[in-house]
Amino acid sequence: MDDFLKNFFPSVYQRKQAHLKETDYCKYDNQVLTLFTSSLYFSALVSTFGASWVTKNRGRRISIMAGSVSFFLGGLINAAAVNIAMLIIGRIFLGMGIGFCNQAVPLYLSEIAPHKIRGAVNQLFQLTTCLGILIADIVNYFTAELHPWGWRLSLGLAMVPAVLIFVGGIFLPETPNSLVEQGRLEEAREILEKVRGTMDVDAEFEDLKDASEAARAIKNPFQNLLKPRNRPQLIIGALGIPAFQQLSGMNSILFYAPVIFQSLGFGSGAALYSSLITGSMLVIGAIVSMGTVDKLGRRFLFIEAGIQMICSMVVVAVTLALKFGHGEEISKGLAVLLVAAICLFVLAYGWSWGPLGWLVPSELFPLETRSAGQSVVVCVNMFFTAAIAQCFLAALCHLKWGVFILFACLIVIMSLFVILLLPETKQLPIEEIYQLWGQHWFWKHIVAKDNEINRHYMGVN
Repeated sequence: MDDFLKNFFPSVYQRKQAHLKETDYCKYDNQVLTLFTSSLYFSALVSTFGASWVTKNRGRRISIMAGSVSFFLGGLINAAAVNIAMLIIGRIFLGMGIGFCNQAVPLYLSEIAPHKIRGAVNQLFQLTTCLGILIADIVNYFTAELHPWGWRLSLGLAMVPAVLIFVGGIFLPETPNSLVEQGRLEEAREILEKVRGTMDVDAEFEDLKDASEAARAIKNPFQNLLKPRNRPQLIIGALGIPAFQQLSGMNSILFYAPVIFQSLGFGSGAALYSSLITGSMLVIGAIVSMGTVDKLGRRFLFIEAGIQMICSMVVVAVTLALKFGHGEEISKGLAVLLVAAICLFVLAYGWSWGPLGWLVPSELFPLETRSAGQSVVVCVNMFFTAAIAQCFLAALCHLKWGVFILFACLIVIMSLFVILLLPETKQLPIEEIYQLWGQHWFWKHIVAKDNEINRHYMGVN
């Protein structure tokens, strides 16, 4: 928004006005502007380790509510900001909220859901996130017309979902897994019977108690992640998937959709309108994923979407290489082609790496390392989110259309990673997923090196 840029980033505003009707890759290349965006993710990266302790020892519900308080403070400070320092402090509080909620919510959903629909229930996290992005785009579209304070309303409205999260948290039950982990067995069984809708929960409850006993034997869950029996979860769940989720380039496109479309020669209003379109695609993708993830499986969605995303990025790169960057507005036909390609990319991401990037890690870890593992997931995710956010506009300026080829190549690597290393986890009870590693062509040689897993998990005496 121009009013926002005038107040906090006047040099960017002047550069934007000088190139208003030109296609200029470097129009928004400003490290302080990108620091405003990425400071949130650096904060989330650090706070997730504190969130891990709260999630493990005080429960998933308390961690979610703590995140909502931080969200509220961040929205309040940003709305009242009079300088860049206040903006960044507000973003840091928002980042702490993300650190807590991203740590606890996927775990909560995976643990509370029946295993046959765990994928769909967990993806409510991504669906509501996408709805939030779409609502934010709509809010921005209308507040952009409220001069000169519309940006304050836009940032301050973040307090509304924060209040809803806190109030909702008051009424949430804690997960049975967390209650067993805390030694509250009777309460855990009551909640398990309630959320399953049956008294016949003996087998699942015994699995939870066994997993809890194994978890109590672990004095340092972060160190335990390095053991051979947890190597697949570490490589796939904690490192590979959260890193690749950001290296797809999706968040760069999402964060800077208005900037990208303005750089492509769209007007300011048309740029926000175009981001509404991409936000809608993200929601549609999340809904498609919810309906198919427990039927088609995780691997199918990853692989199909990878092909679609690669093709979309190549179309964008080729179009820009041929027609863009000469100081002239591109034709409406090419603009429509670019928007369509970006929308197809967002749609594919919306039913694959977006929701599955949170679902798959949350179901891979055994209870003894689940909270620690999820902290590493969030930490890696936030690190790469911050790094990409900080570097994307500079990369767009210097690599020009080549940045989209770079993302296409990374998606090829991501897809091969899934094909070779990720087993299918659909419809398996969460406490039985560890059995997959002993049957996998590659991981069985790694986990076999762990004597404890041979005795405890494989049933070898």
